[in-house]
This record gives sequence, C-alpha cells and structure tokens, in this order.
Amino acid sequence: MSTLLELPSVTECTITDCGYHHEDGCHAGAVTIAGAVGDASCATFVPLDAKGGLAKVLAHVGACQRTDCAFNTELECSAPSIRVGAGRDDASHADCLTFTAR
Repeated sequence: MSTLLELPSVTECTITDCGYHHEDGCHAGAVTIAGAVGDASCATFVPLDAKGGLAKVLAHVGACQRTDCAFNTELECSAPSIRVGAGRDDASHADCLTFTAR
C-alpha cells in the first residue's frame, strides 16, 4: 500500500474550468481516474466557477479504475506522474493524458 507521498502526482492540468484548478495546477487532495474503455477520464473534474481544494497541495492520483492501463497496478497508478488535459473528443472533458493501453 502506498502513502500519499508515494502516489504519483498530477504534474500538469490544463482544464481551467475545474473547481480544483487554480494557480496553474490541480489542488484536489487526490484525483480518481475513471472512464470506460477508450476514455481515461478524471472523475474528480468539477466544472464550477467556485474554487476549492487544498491551497498548498498539488493533487496525487488516489485511484485508477482503468484496469487496461499499463500503469495500473491493483487499481493504483504506478506512473511516475500524470498529466490531465482536454479529451480527444471533447475539449471541456478532463482526461488522463498519461494513459497507455496495455
């Protein structure tokens, strides 16, 4: 089991209309990567004008539900870090850009 400091960090998030995005980063305590096959979505994405999260903390990956990702080990991300950005089909949708199919 990993500690919070050992979990991969979210080093980049370009989805500025998310309530957890401010000061050029994601400030949720942890994000969950979810989605169906073909879509590694950030399930923590909240499209609100209100800003929330932890002011001095940048997010880590708390859980990954994409068992078909090469970085998924027992539902946790084993990538060194991840990037979150616009989905391929919808620019307002947040996806894990680090997702790599097995």
